[in-house]
Amino acid sequence: MSVFAFGSMERVSSDNPLPPTPTESLDMDWDKLRIFHAVADVGSLTHAGDVLHLSQSAVSRQIRALEESLNTTLFHRHARGLILTEQGELLFDATSAMARRLDTAEARIRDSEEEVFGELRVTTTIGFGSLWLAPRLSKLYEKFPELNIDLMLDERVLDLPMREADVAIRMKEPSQADLIRRRLMTVHMRLYATPEYLAKRGTPESLEDLKDHRLIYLNTQATQVSAGASLVRELLTYDVTSRLTVNNYFGVLQAMRSNLGIGVLPDYVVEDLKDIQRVLPDVESNEIPVFLAYPEELRQSRRIAAFRDFVTEEIIEQRKRLKAEALQKD
Repeated sequence: MSVFAFGSMERVSSDNPLPPTPTESLDMDWDKLRIFHAVADVGSLTHAGDVLHLSQSAVSRQIRALEESLNTTLFHRHARGLILTEQGELLFDATSAMARRLDTAEARIRDSEEEVFGELRVTTTIGFGSLWLAPRLSKLYEKFPELNIDLMLDERVLDLPMREADVAIRMKEPSQADLIRRRLMTVHMRLYATPEYLAKRGTPESLEDLKDHRLIYLNTQATQVSAGASLVRELLTYDVTSRLTVNNYFGVLQAMRSNLGIGVLPDYVVEDLKDIQRVLPDVESNEIPVFLAYPEELRQSRRIAAFRDFVTEEIIEQRKRLKAEALQKD
């Protein structure tokens, strides 16, 4: 059985009743650590047993044996489940780090030179993920049917070096260390409306005309790029009295397509939509760079390479199509 040296722990003597600290030494076998990690993760002996295909009593015995070997209590037990003690939290931090390292090792081992399969955790913003990326993923699945995407849409920047995700697409250059990054494209915030809305309410000819329209935009307090917030603040200086604020771009798009007003949206949201018209074409935000990033340790991952190449090809294809459509209009 594999044994991991977990720090440097010693048994507690009868003269010292305090539990061991993470800087002391004890060898623990991986089976007990694996079971502890599962219990800590789900907060239940029964649910952990289901995950591990073990009986509740077997899981309980292993946790009890681990606590005895450490001479400490790892869980507070109550009717609603298990809660980690302070010593339990320290051990869970360590097993979580081990699990991330094992995930990385597994990804590198399983990725061969010719095959792309397994799980790839992708994080990006709600707007980009739901409105640009998700509709295109069918092409990636067609090419790599054994690839499984875990798409995590969140305005919060996940920690790639800590393996909260494998790859990220973000609207600014990542600042985290030990990341490989590639600039994919640039985005602008612009004004859009439906032809039906403009036919009913009129098309604004200047920023001053916005006072006669309802403006739909991402709440300036929501997490977003500064260029978008700056444009909205500028627009609001023109006495816009009717407003609708939303906390994500999908909501802004849906409200705008329901003829509620003029929406402030990233250009990538509407480039594939034929029922949307740009308003005040001279008005737009500063450039917003879009970056793809992933940890240095996944440099050789075939899954990362497949996803990176897919996104790059989709952007190139979109540029070609938009250019061709512009030439046809001219």
